[in-house]
Amino acid sequence: MLHAVVMAGGSGTRFWPKSRRNRPKQLLRLYGDATMLQQTVARIAPLVTPERTLIITGSDQADAVRAQLPQLPPENVVAEPCPRDTGPCVGLAAEIVARKDPNGTMIVMPADHVIEPREKFLATVGAAVSVIDADPSAFVTFGIKPTHPETGYGYIERGEALPSKEGIALHRVAQFREKPDRETAERFLAEGRFAWNSGIFVWRARAILDALKTHRPILAAALDRVGQVLGTPDEEGTVAREYPLMEKVPIDKAVMEKATNVRVLEVVYDWNDVGDWRALTALVPPDSQGNTTQGKVYANDTTGSIIVSDDGGVIATLGVDDLVIVQSGGATLVARKDQLDKLKALVEGLDQGGFGSLL
Repeated sequence: MLHAVVMAGGSGTRFWPKSRRNRPKQLLRLYGDATMLQQTVARIAPLVTPERTLIITGSDQADAVRAQLPQLPPENVVAEPCPRDTGPCVGLAAEIVARKDPNGTMIVMPADHVIEPREKFLATVGAAVSVIDADPSAFVTFGIKPTHPETGYGYIERGEALPSKEGIALHRVAQFREKPDRETAERFLAEGRFAWNSGIFVWRARAILDALKTHRPILAAALDRVGQVLGTPDEEGTVAREYPLMEKVPIDKAVMEKATNVRVLEVVYDWNDVGDWRALTALVPPDSQGNTTQGKVYANDTTGSIIVSDDGGVIATLGVDDLVIVQSGGATLVARKDQLDKLKALVEGLDQGGFGSLL
Protein backbone atom coordinates (compact mmCIF):
# COMPACT_ATOMS: atom_id res chain seq x y z
CA MET A 1 0.00 0.00 0.00
CA LEU A 2 0.98 3.62 -0.45
CA HIS A 3 1.98 5.66 2.61
CA ALA A 4 2.53 9.43 2.66
CA VAL A 5 5.43 10.94 4.59
CA VAL A 6 5.27 14.71 4.93
CA MET A 7 8.44 16.45 6.11
CA ALA A 8 7.24 19.37 8.22
CA GLY A 9 10.30 20.52 10.13
CA GLY A 10 12.03 23.86 9.66
CA SER A 11 12.64 26.93 11.76
CA GLY A 12 10.70 29.61 9.90
CA THR A 13 13.11 32.41 8.99
CA ARG A 14 12.33 33.10 5.34
CA PHE A 15 8.82 34.36 6.09
CA TRP A 16 9.68 36.34 9.20
CA PRO A 17 7.97 38.13 10.88
CA LYS A 18 4.85 36.09 10.07
CA SER A 19 6.75 32.84 10.59
CA ARG A 20 8.33 32.12 13.96
CA ARG A 21 10.29 29.26 15.51
CA ASN A 22 7.11 27.61 16.76
CA ARG A 23 5.12 28.65 13.68
CA PRO A 24 7.21 28.01 10.56
CA LYS A 25 6.06 28.47 6.99
CA GLN A 26 4.28 25.14 6.70
CA LEU A 27 1.94 26.06 9.57
CA LEU A 28 0.92 29.40 8.02
CA ARG A 29 -2.00 30.36 5.82
CA LEU A 30 -0.01 32.27 3.24
CA TYR A 31 -2.88 32.18 0.77
CA GLY A 32 -6.28 30.54 0.59
CA ASP A 33 -8.19 29.09 3.53
CA ALA A 34 -5.75 26.37 4.64
CA THR A 35 -2.17 26.25 5.84
CA MET A 36 0.61 24.91 3.64
CA LEU A 37 0.66 21.69 5.68
CA GLN A 38 -3.10 21.23 5.45
CA GLN A 39 -2.98 21.77 1.69
CA THR A 40 -0.21 19.18 1.33
CA VAL A 41 -2.11 16.52 3.27
CA ALA A 42 -5.35 17.28 1.40
CA ARG A 43 -3.52 17.00 -1.93
CA ILE A 44 -2.49 13.38 -1.36
CA ALA A 45 -5.65 12.36 0.55
CA PRO A 46 -7.41 10.74 -2.45
CA LEU A 47 -4.61 8.15 -2.55
CA VAL A 48 -3.66 7.79 1.12
CA THR A 49 -5.87 7.43 4.20
CA PRO A 50 -5.13 9.39 7.41
CA GLU A 51 -3.97 6.14 9.03
CA ARG A 52 -1.25 5.86 6.36
CA THR A 53 -0.16 9.51 6.56
CA LEU A 54 2.91 10.36 8.65
CA ILE A 55 4.07 13.85 9.55
CA ILE A 56 7.68 14.24 10.68
CA THR A 57 8.14 17.52 12.53
CA GLY A 58 10.06 19.17 15.34
CA SER A 59 9.23 18.51 18.97
CA ASP A 60 8.28 22.16 19.50
CA GLN A 61 5.82 22.05 16.59
CA ALA A 62 4.17 18.66 17.11
CA ASP A 63 1.20 19.94 19.12
CA ALA A 64 0.45 22.63 16.54
CA VAL A 65 0.65 20.04 13.75
CA ARG A 66 -1.78 17.73 15.56
CA ALA A 67 -4.17 20.65 16.05
CA GLN A 68 -4.09 21.43 12.33
CA LEU A 69 -4.60 17.79 11.31
CA PRO A 70 -7.18 16.34 13.73
CA GLN A 71 -8.10 13.64 11.19
CA LEU A 72 -4.72 11.95 11.70
CA PRO A 73 -4.08 9.54 14.57
CA PRO A 74 -2.01 11.51 17.12
CA GLU A 75 0.82 8.98 16.93
CA ASN A 76 1.17 9.66 13.20
CA VAL A 77 2.67 13.04 14.04
CA VAL A 78 6.25 12.04 14.82
CA ALA A 79 8.42 14.53 16.68
CA GLU A 80 12.15 14.65 16.00
CA PRO A 81 14.09 15.47 19.20
CA CYS A 82 16.34 17.72 17.10
CA PRO A 83 16.79 18.50 13.40
CA ARG A 84 19.17 16.06 11.62
CA ASP A 85 18.28 16.85 7.98
CA THR A 86 16.29 14.62 5.63
CA GLY A 87 18.46 11.49 5.86
CA PRO A 88 17.49 10.54 9.43
CA CYS A 89 14.01 12.00 8.91
CA VAL A 90 13.31 9.75 5.92
CA GLY A 91 15.00 6.79 7.61
CA LEU A 92 12.85 7.11 10.73
CA ALA A 93 9.70 7.32 8.61
CA ALA A 94 10.79 4.27 6.61
CA GLU A 95 11.31 2.27 9.81
CA ILE A 96 7.78 3.17 10.93
CA VAL A 97 6.25 2.25 7.57
CA ALA A 98 8.24 -0.96 7.13
CA ARG A 99 7.32 -2.25 10.60
CA LYS A 100 3.63 -1.73 9.84
CA ASP A 101 3.67 -2.73 6.17
CA PRO A 102 6.79 -4.67 5.09
CA ASN A 103 5.98 -4.15 1.40
CA GLY A 104 4.79 -0.57 1.85
CA THR A 105 5.56 2.13 -0.71
CA MET A 106 6.28 5.67 0.50
CA ILE A 107 5.85 9.05 -1.11
CA VAL A 108 8.10 11.53 0.68
CA MET A 109 7.34 15.21 0.20
CA PRO A 110 7.91 18.59 1.81
CA ALA A 111 5.01 20.22 3.63
CA ASP A 112 5.41 23.66 2.10
CA HIS A 113 5.16 23.38 -1.69
CA VAL A 114 2.35 24.64 -3.89
CA ILE A 115 1.29 22.16 -6.58
CA GLU A 116 -1.55 22.69 -9.05
CA PRO A 117 -3.67 21.12 -10.35
CA ARG A 118 -4.08 18.29 -7.90
CA GLU A 119 -5.28 15.87 -10.58
CA LYS A 120 -1.97 16.08 -12.45
CA PHE A 121 -0.02 15.63 -9.24
CA LEU A 122 -2.02 12.51 -8.37
CA ALA A 123 -1.47 11.14 -11.87
CA THR A 124 2.29 11.63 -11.40
CA VAL A 125 2.16 9.81 -8.07
CA GLY A 126 0.27 6.97 -9.73
CA ALA A 127 2.91 6.77 -12.44
CA ALA A 128 5.66 6.61 -9.82
CA VAL A 129 3.89 3.85 -7.92
CA SER A 130 3.58 1.83 -11.13
CA VAL A 131 7.36 2.14 -11.62
CA ILE A 132 7.94 0.84 -8.09
CA ASP A 133 5.43 -1.98 -8.49
CA ALA A 134 7.33 -3.13 -11.59
CA ASP A 135 10.74 -2.80 -9.89
CA PRO A 136 10.57 -2.66 -6.06
CA SER A 137 14.29 -1.85 -5.86
CA ALA A 138 13.90 1.38 -7.84
CA PHE A 139 13.75 4.93 -6.52
CA VAL A 140 11.65 7.57 -8.26
CA THR A 141 12.05 11.32 -7.96
CA PHE A 142 9.96 14.10 -9.46
CA GLY A 143 11.85 16.54 -11.68
CA ILE A 144 10.58 20.02 -12.53
CA LYS A 145 11.24 21.37 -16.02
CA PRO A 146 13.31 24.55 -15.52
CA THR A 147 11.82 27.83 -16.68
CA HIS A 148 14.85 30.00 -15.90
CA PRO A 149 18.50 29.57 -14.79
CA GLU A 150 17.76 29.11 -11.09
CA THR A 151 20.76 28.94 -8.74
CA GLY A 152 18.78 28.11 -5.60
CA TYR A 153 17.78 24.54 -6.52
CA GLY A 154 19.64 21.30 -6.98
CA TYR A 155 19.38 19.74 -10.44
CA ILE A 156 18.81 16.24 -11.81
CA GLU A 157 20.56 15.23 -15.01
CA ARG A 158 18.40 12.91 -17.10
CA GLY A 159 19.95 9.83 -18.65
CA GLU A 160 18.46 7.06 -20.78
CA ALA A 161 14.82 7.53 -21.77
CA LEU A 162 12.49 4.78 -20.55
CA PRO A 163 8.91 3.99 -21.61
CA SER A 164 6.62 6.73 -20.35
CA LYS A 165 4.20 6.10 -17.50
CA GLU A 166 0.66 7.44 -17.70
CA GLY A 167 1.87 9.73 -20.48
CA ILE A 168 4.61 11.20 -18.26
CA ALA A 169 8.20 11.11 -19.49
CA LEU A 170 10.45 8.77 -17.51
CA HIS A 171 14.27 8.67 -17.56
CA ARG A 172 17.06 7.06 -15.65
CA VAL A 173 18.93 9.57 -13.51
CA ALA A 174 22.45 10.18 -14.78
CA GLN A 175 23.43 12.18 -11.72
CA PHE A 176 22.30 14.69 -9.14
CA ARG A 177 23.95 18.10 -9.34
CA GLU A 178 24.49 20.60 -6.53
CA LYS A 179 23.06 24.11 -6.66
CA PRO A 180 24.96 25.73 -9.56
CA ASP A 181 26.38 29.17 -10.12
CA ARG A 182 24.66 31.42 -12.64
CA GLU A 183 26.79 30.40 -15.61
CA THR A 184 26.27 26.70 -14.93
CA ALA A 185 22.52 27.18 -14.42
CA GLU A 186 22.31 28.92 -17.80
CA ARG A 187 24.13 25.98 -19.39
CA PHE A 188 21.79 23.48 -17.72
CA LEU A 189 18.80 25.38 -19.09
CA ALA A 190 20.24 25.56 -22.61
CA GLU A 191 21.18 21.87 -22.74
CA GLY A 192 17.63 20.80 -21.91
CA ARG A 193 18.44 17.54 -20.12
CA PHE A 194 18.31 18.88 -16.58
CA ALA A 195 15.38 19.17 -14.17
CA TRP A 196 15.00 20.94 -10.87
CA ASN A 197 15.08 18.60 -7.89
CA SER A 198 11.67 18.98 -6.23
CA GLY A 199 12.53 16.92 -3.16
CA ILE A 200 9.62 14.52 -3.77
CA PHE A 201 10.45 10.81 -3.85
CA VAL A 202 8.62 7.48 -4.16
CA TRP A 203 10.13 4.14 -3.09
CA ARG A 204 9.55 1.01 -1.05
CA ALA A 205 10.28 1.63 2.63
CA ARG A 206 12.41 -1.50 2.76
CA ALA A 207 14.37 -0.42 -0.33
CA ILE A 208 15.43 2.91 1.16
CA LEU A 209 16.41 1.20 4.43
CA ASP A 210 18.50 -1.34 2.51
CA ALA A 211 20.16 1.50 0.59
CA LEU A 212 20.98 3.27 3.84
CA LYS A 213 22.59 0.05 5.11
CA THR A 214 24.76 0.01 1.98
CA HIS A 215 25.73 3.67 1.83
CA ARG A 216 25.34 4.88 5.45
CA PRO A 217 25.71 1.76 7.64
CA ILE A 218 26.23 3.64 10.91
CA LEU A 219 23.10 5.70 10.37
CA ALA A 220 21.17 2.60 9.30
CA ALA A 221 22.22 0.74 12.45
CA ALA A 222 20.98 3.57 14.65
CA LEU A 223 17.69 3.66 12.77
CA ASP A 224 17.34 -0.10 13.19
CA ARG A 225 17.79 0.23 16.95
CA VAL A 226 14.94 2.73 16.94
CA GLY A 227 12.84 0.53 14.68
CA GLN A 228 13.15 -2.46 17.00
CA VAL A 229 11.46 -0.62 19.88
CA LEU A 230 8.74 1.24 17.96
CA GLY A 231 5.42 0.88 19.75
CA THR A 232 7.03 -0.27 23.00
CA PRO A 233 7.68 1.57 26.29
CA ASP A 234 11.33 1.94 25.22
CA GLU A 235 10.52 3.93 22.08
CA GLU A 236 10.63 7.46 23.53
CA GLY A 237 13.88 6.95 25.41
CA THR A 238 15.58 5.20 22.50
CA VAL A 239 14.63 7.94 20.04
CA ALA A 240 15.79 10.62 22.49
CA ARG A 241 19.13 8.83 22.90
CA GLU A 242 19.83 7.74 19.33
CA TYR A 243 18.43 10.52 17.16
CA PRO A 244 20.70 13.41 18.24
CA LEU A 245 23.75 11.23 17.50
CA MET A 246 22.66 10.34 13.96
CA GLU A 247 24.62 11.80 11.07
CA LYS A 248 23.14 15.08 9.88
CA VAL A 249 22.85 14.42 6.16
CA PRO A 250 20.32 15.00 3.35
CA ILE A 251 18.78 11.88 1.84
CA ASP A 252 20.07 13.02 -1.56
CA LYS A 253 23.67 12.86 -0.37
CA ALA A 254 23.16 9.79 1.82
CA VAL A 255 21.57 7.62 -0.88
CA MET A 256 20.30 9.26 -4.06
CA GLU A 257 23.67 10.47 -5.36
CA LYS A 258 25.11 6.96 -4.92
CA ALA A 259 22.20 4.72 -5.93
CA THR A 260 22.22 3.31 -9.46
CA ASN A 261 18.53 2.54 -9.86
CA VAL A 262 17.03 6.03 -9.70
CA ARG A 263 14.38 7.21 -12.16
CA VAL A 264 13.02 10.71 -12.72
CA LEU A 265 9.52 11.58 -13.85
CA GLU A 266 9.23 14.96 -15.60
CA VAL A 267 6.20 16.42 -13.90
CA VAL A 268 3.42 18.15 -15.80
CA TYR A 269 1.92 20.20 -12.98
CA ASP A 270 2.72 23.73 -11.78
CA TRP A 271 5.13 23.81 -8.84
CA ASN A 272 6.30 26.52 -6.45
CA ASP A 273 8.52 25.83 -3.47
CA VAL A 274 7.43 29.13 -1.86
CA GLY A 275 10.99 29.98 -0.94
CA ASP A 276 10.44 33.47 0.49
CA TRP A 277 8.08 36.44 0.40
CA ARG A 278 8.69 36.96 -3.32
CA ALA A 279 6.82 33.73 -4.05
CA LEU A 280 3.62 35.39 -2.88
CA THR A 281 3.39 37.25 -6.19
CA ALA A 282 2.71 33.94 -7.97
CA LEU A 283 0.01 32.95 -5.46
CA VAL A 284 -1.89 36.21 -4.96
CA PRO A 285 -2.85 38.20 -8.09
CA PRO A 286 -1.11 41.61 -8.08
CA ASP A 287 -2.99 44.87 -8.58
CA SER A 288 -2.65 47.12 -11.61
CA GLN A 289 0.59 48.57 -10.22
CA GLY A 290 2.15 45.16 -9.67
CA ASN A 291 1.66 45.20 -5.90
CA THR A 292 0.77 42.03 -4.00
CA THR A 293 -1.10 42.91 -0.82
CA GLN A 294 -2.82 41.15 2.07
CA GLY A 295 -4.74 42.74 4.92
CA LYS A 296 -5.39 46.46 5.30
CA VAL A 297 -3.06 48.14 2.82
CA TYR A 298 -3.27 51.54 1.12
CA ALA A 299 -0.58 51.79 -1.55
CA ASN A 300 -0.21 55.22 -3.17
CA ASP A 301 2.28 55.82 -5.96
CA THR A 302 3.72 52.40 -5.12
CA THR A 303 4.77 49.71 -7.59
CA GLY A 304 6.09 46.15 -7.58
CA SER A 305 5.85 45.74 -3.82
CA ILE A 306 4.69 42.98 -1.47
CA ILE A 307 2.79 44.42 1.48
CA VAL A 308 1.21 42.28 4.21
CA SER A 309 -0.63 43.57 7.27
CA ASP A 310 -1.20 40.59 9.55
CA ASP A 311 -1.99 42.49 12.77
CA GLY A 312 -5.19 44.22 11.75
CA GLY A 313 -3.50 47.59 11.41
CA VAL A 314 -3.22 49.66 8.24
CA ILE A 315 -0.02 49.89 6.21
CA ALA A 316 0.08 52.99 3.97
CA THR A 317 2.85 53.53 1.45
CA LEU A 318 3.76 56.53 -0.66
CA GLY A 319 6.28 56.77 -3.48
CA VAL A 320 8.10 53.46 -2.96
CA ASP A 321 8.92 50.63 -5.34
CA ASP A 322 10.02 47.00 -5.11
CA LEU A 323 9.76 46.71 -1.35
CA VAL A 324 8.63 43.94 0.97
CA ILE A 325 6.72 45.26 3.99
CA VAL A 326 5.28 42.76 6.46
CA GLN A 327 3.71 43.59 9.81
CA SER A 328 2.95 40.63 12.08
CA GLY A 329 3.07 39.72 15.74
CA GLY A 330 4.48 43.01 16.97
CA ALA A 331 7.30 43.13 14.42
CA THR A 332 7.66 44.84 11.05
CA LEU A 333 9.96 43.95 8.16
CA VAL A 334 10.88 46.53 5.54
CA ALA A 335 13.28 45.28 2.87
CA ARG A 336 14.10 45.63 -0.78
CA LYS A 337 12.90 42.60 -2.71
CA ASP A 338 16.41 41.97 -4.02
CA GLN A 339 17.73 41.72 -0.43
CA LEU A 340 15.50 38.90 0.81
CA ASP A 341 18.29 36.36 0.43
CA LYS A 342 19.80 38.05 3.51
CA LEU A 343 16.70 37.65 5.67
CA LYS A 344 18.06 34.63 7.53
CA ALA A 345 21.13 36.65 8.54
CA LEU A 346 18.86 39.49 9.67
CA VAL A 347 16.88 37.12 11.88
CA GLU A 348 20.11 35.77 13.38
CA GLY A 349 21.18 39.36 14.08
CA LEU A 350 17.88 40.08 15.82
CA ASP A 351 18.45 37.06 18.05
CA GLN A 352 21.94 38.22 18.95
CA GLY A 353 20.64 41.75 19.49
CA GLY A 354 18.21 40.74 22.21
CA PHE A 355 15.04 40.43 20.14
CA GLY A 356 14.71 36.67 20.46
CA SER A 357 11.15 36.93 21.77
CA LEU A 358 10.08 38.09 18.30
CA LEU A 359 11.57 35.05 16.58
